[in-house]
Amino acid sequence: MCPSIPMRLQRETGTFVNCSVRAVVTDGARVEGLRSAGDQAFGQDLDFSTPDVLGMKLAVVGGTKDCAPSPAGEPLAYILYTSGSTGKPKGVMHSHRTALSFVDWCSKEFSPKAEDRFSSHAPFHFDLSILDLFLSIKHGAAIVLIGEELGKQPMRLAPTIAESRISVWYSTPSILRLLTDFGQLEKLDLSTLRLILFAGEVFPIKHLAALHRLVPQPRYYNLYGPTETNVCTFFEADGDLIAKQERPLPIGRVCSDDEALVIDGSGRVVEDGAEGELLISGGSVMLGYWDLREQNERAFHVDEAGRQWYRTGDVVREQEPGVFTYLGRRDRMVKRRGFRVELGEIEAALHKHPDVVEAAVIARSDSDGQISLEAFLSWGAAEDASILQLKKYCSTVLPAYMVPDRFRFLPSLPKTSTDKVDYQKLKEFA
Repeated sequence: MCPSIPMRLQRETGTFVNCSVRAVVTDGARVEGLRSAGDQAFGQDLDFSTPDVLGMKLAVVGGTKDCAPSPAGEPLAYILYTSGSTGKPKGVMHSHRTALSFVDWCSKEFSPKAEDRFSSHAPFHFDLSILDLFLSIKHGAAIVLIGEELGKQPMRLAPTIAESRISVWYSTPSILRLLTDFGQLEKLDLSTLRLILFAGEVFPIKHLAALHRLVPQPRYYNLYGPTETNVCTFFEADGDLIAKQERPLPIGRVCSDDEALVIDGSGRVVEDGAEGELLISGGSVMLGYWDLREQNERAFHVDEAGRQWYRTGDVVREQEPGVFTYLGRRDRMVKRRGFRVELGEIEAALHKHPDVVEAAVIARSDSDGQISLEAFLSWGAAEDASILQLKKYCSTVLPAYMVPDRFRFLPSLPKTSTDKVDYQKLKEFA
């Protein structure tokens, strides 16, 4: 399957060449864009001279290499390329079995009905779309397609949710925050909404609480899982819990008949309540990365019994039996002044400030190997705070070694094509 990914990403990564696309089917409006990207994205010019079929154009492409069988010997259903926010995108291979493991769990947990109306907000190259498309199709429900332009205009998107009588909404927290801040939800009839699902990034609790005050009747679910595992844990939160919560919601319990394991840096299972890397095994886990043998070997941990576990790279703690709390990314931990610093903890502390709309923190290393911390803020007040004010605030919520050295104000933080913070872009700021 040819992954539907933005042309910008295709040009930068050669994704079409990488996954050996054999044919391209598109509508007439996209023909010229594909032609201009042809040699760079596909390794050859594209010829759309074949006859139209139902208004669609076809170009046959000579794949650059034979399609290798998947590691598990299963036929592929699709390949999803990771967003590339932390490096070069990799093709994540899923079969019908691994996809249906997640979709079937959704059927049990969410009890979809033919009368439901699902939002289709996520682009097709983003794994959130698997729930949008296949769960609704399985139950004969309606799918409300939301285009890219509409999807990022909250003042138009919010009325669309009401007018289309959407009952199941699924998106990143970033989009829900925009709807909360600018969608004037209090003026709309959103009584048909019965589920609000979010995934892909941490939802700052103050923004989630503000959304719940405006739209209290749906069930709220925090869904967690990298593309490699579909969704592998979930947490449902009621209004009382959201109102009392001071930190982001837990990522919760395993789902899709998966199992979880938490290990330390030496590969040993941690003691109860200790932090470590989250590993997942079970039906929803990918077959592997497309044409990346070495990365496949690094991606999995094999236990003493010979069982294979996917290494998520996420650091968690089991706060109560079976319930996991997300602490941050293993690759976003740095050593500073002899202390281990998780950049996500700094971001969580910054989000507690009433005027912080968005926050992201990166670490920079100088020629001597010294680490400095730089915070990027989208500010909600009329005037930006002074550096002194921000340092003073941080000193009340963070230990001294975690206080950022620099602060930058941006109208909004740059996002990847899947609406996550683009840390690679932030690192380009001089």
